[in-house]
Amino acid sequence: MIDAMDLALLTDQRPADILKLKRTDIRDGALWIVQNNTAGQRLGVEITGELAAVIARINERPREAISAYLIQDENGQPLTQFALRSRFDKARTLAKVDFQFRNIRTKTATDTGDLAHSQTLLGHKNREMTEHYVKARVGARVKPLR
Repeated sequence: MIDAMDLALLTDQRPADILKLKRTDIRDGALWIVQNNTAGQRLGVEITGELAAVIARINERPREAISAYLIQDENGQPLTQFALRSRFDKARTLAKVDFQFRNIRTKTATDTGDLAHSQTLLGHKNREMTEHYVKARVGARVKPLR
């Protein structure tokens, strides 16, 4: 579960896109992602910093069987969306927090501090959609009446 959450946070990808990541998607110093909602658009996220550490942690973990998928269960099988959801719900309950996995995207988009960077990571074609994500987390800033 932590691997999926860390990959989602660091790459700003949807849960479905995280679950389909394979070891073969790591090449030329980048994690190559084909985003579901962008008509197959490819995005290469540089493997540096925390992302490099997460991928190393995933690859160093002992497993019964090594799967082609980065996110897998204890038996080396690819984790399904249902299994991810179930594990996330259990972890959220134990941690006594109330947010959804998809909220990680909004956090990442806000935390980059650079709207253009967020737009690229999110795979948005227009800036307005990215601004919507960022405003949803930060909130709108307005002037008082007087």
